[in-house]
Amino acid sequence: MVPSISVEPRWYYNLNKRSVKGRKTSKNSGNFVTIATEYYPNLFVIGNLPDHIHVPNQISIIPKWGIRRHIGSTNINYELGIGIGYFTYLGEEDKRYYSNTEGAALDLHLRIGYTF
Repeated sequence: MVPSISVEPRWYYNLNKRSVKGRKTSKNSGNFVTIATEYYPNLFVIGNLPDHIHVPNQISIIPKWGIRRHIGSTNINYELGIGIGYFTYLGEEDKRYYSNTEGAALDLHLRIGYTF
Protein backbone atom coordinates (compact mmCIF):
# COMPACT_ATOMS: atom_id res chain seq x y z
CA MET A 1 0.00 0.00 0.00
CA VAL A 2 1.16 3.49 -0.76
CA PRO A 3 -0.22 6.53 1.11
CA SER A 4 -1.53 9.42 -0.95
CA ILE A 5 -2.89 12.93 -0.45
CA SER A 6 -5.99 13.85 -2.46
CA VAL A 7 -8.25 16.86 -2.94
CA GLU A 8 -11.55 16.49 -4.80
CA PRO A 9 -13.89 19.51 -4.63
CA ARG A 10 -17.31 18.73 -6.12
CA TRP A 11 -20.13 20.62 -7.76
CA TYR A 12 -23.53 18.89 -7.52
CA TYR A 13 -25.21 20.36 -10.57
CA ASN A 14 -28.71 18.84 -10.54
CA LEU A 15 -29.93 19.24 -6.96
CA ASN A 16 -32.65 21.78 -7.87
CA LYS A 17 -33.92 19.63 -10.75
CA ARG A 18 -34.08 16.56 -8.49
CA SER A 19 -35.90 18.55 -5.79
CA VAL A 20 -38.54 19.84 -8.24
CA LYS A 21 -39.21 16.26 -9.40
CA GLY A 22 -39.69 15.15 -5.76
CA ARG A 23 -36.51 13.09 -5.58
CA LYS A 24 -34.26 13.06 -2.54
CA THR A 25 -31.39 15.56 -2.44
CA SER A 26 -30.40 15.19 1.20
CA LYS A 27 -26.83 14.13 1.97
CA ASN A 28 -25.71 15.14 -1.55
CA SER A 29 -27.76 12.65 -3.55
CA GLY A 30 -27.25 13.84 -7.10
CA ASN A 31 -24.91 14.08 -10.06
CA PHE A 32 -21.58 15.87 -9.74
CA VAL A 33 -18.49 17.00 -11.59
CA THR A 34 -15.12 17.29 -9.92
CA ILE A 35 -11.42 17.74 -10.51
CA ALA A 36 -9.61 15.05 -8.54
CA THR A 37 -6.01 15.91 -7.66
CA GLU A 38 -3.90 13.18 -6.06
CA TYR A 39 -0.28 13.22 -4.93
CA TYR A 40 1.73 10.07 -4.19
CA PRO A 41 4.80 11.09 -2.18
CA ASN A 42 7.81 8.80 -2.09
CA LEU A 43 7.85 8.73 1.72
CA PHE A 44 7.27 5.09 2.57
CA VAL A 45 5.55 1.92 1.42
CA ILE A 46 3.33 -0.13 3.75
CA GLY A 47 3.62 -3.90 3.37
CA ASN A 48 5.92 -6.91 3.27
CA LEU A 49 7.90 -5.79 0.25
CA PRO A 50 11.67 -5.88 -0.20
CA ASP A 51 13.64 -2.69 0.40
CA HIS A 52 14.36 -2.22 -3.31
CA ILE A 53 10.71 -1.35 -4.12
CA HIS A 54 10.47 2.28 -5.22
CA VAL A 55 7.32 4.39 -5.55
CA PRO A 56 7.74 7.32 -7.93
CA ASN A 57 6.88 10.80 -6.70
CA GLN A 58 3.80 11.53 -8.83
CA ILE A 59 0.73 13.72 -9.20
CA SER A 60 -2.46 13.25 -11.19
CA ILE A 61 -5.18 15.74 -12.15
CA ILE A 62 -8.38 14.12 -13.43
CA PRO A 63 -11.70 15.83 -14.27
CA LYS A 64 -14.49 13.39 -13.37
CA TRP A 65 -18.25 12.94 -13.63
CA GLY A 66 -20.20 10.91 -11.10
CA ILE A 67 -23.45 10.11 -9.31
CA ARG A 68 -24.16 9.63 -5.61
CA ARG A 69 -27.36 8.08 -4.30
CA HIS A 70 -28.75 6.85 -0.99
CA ILE A 71 -30.34 3.43 -0.76
CA GLY A 72 -33.95 3.92 0.37
CA SER A 73 -34.33 5.84 3.62
CA THR A 74 -31.14 4.38 5.13
CA ASN A 75 -27.83 6.14 5.71
CA ILE A 76 -26.09 3.81 3.24
CA ASN A 77 -25.02 5.39 -0.04
CA TYR A 78 -23.25 4.39 -3.22
CA GLU A 79 -21.23 6.41 -5.66
CA LEU A 80 -20.01 5.87 -9.22
CA GLY A 81 -17.49 8.06 -11.03
CA ILE A 82 -15.34 8.13 -14.16
CA GLY A 83 -12.78 10.50 -15.59
CA ILE A 84 -9.75 10.82 -17.83
CA GLY A 85 -6.91 13.15 -16.98
CA TYR A 86 -3.15 13.60 -16.75
CA PHE A 87 -0.37 12.22 -14.54
CA THR A 88 3.32 13.05 -14.25
CA TYR A 89 6.32 11.96 -12.20
CA LEU A 90 7.91 14.82 -10.28
CA GLY A 91 11.38 13.62 -9.33
CA GLU A 92 14.36 13.78 -11.71
CA GLU A 93 15.44 10.35 -10.45
CA ASP A 94 12.03 8.92 -11.40
CA LYS A 95 12.26 10.39 -14.91
CA ARG A 96 15.60 8.61 -15.46
CA TYR A 97 14.37 5.14 -14.48
CA TYR A 98 10.89 5.07 -16.05
CA SER A 99 10.19 5.35 -19.77
CA ASN A 100 6.64 6.77 -19.44
CA THR A 101 6.93 9.62 -16.96
CA GLU A 102 3.72 11.38 -17.98
CA GLY A 103 0.55 10.62 -19.84
CA ALA A 104 -3.16 9.92 -19.67
CA ALA A 105 -4.73 8.55 -16.51
CA LEU A 106 -8.10 6.80 -16.20
CA ASP A 107 -10.00 6.97 -12.91
CA LEU A 108 -13.01 4.73 -12.36
CA HIS A 109 -14.48 4.31 -8.90
CA LEU A 110 -17.35 2.52 -7.18
CA ARG A 111 -17.80 3.37 -3.51
CA ILE A 112 -20.22 2.26 -0.84
CA GLY A 113 -20.48 4.35 2.31
CA TYR A 114 -22.41 5.24 5.42
CA THR A 115 -23.50 8.77 6.39
CA PHE A 116 -23.62 9.50 10.12
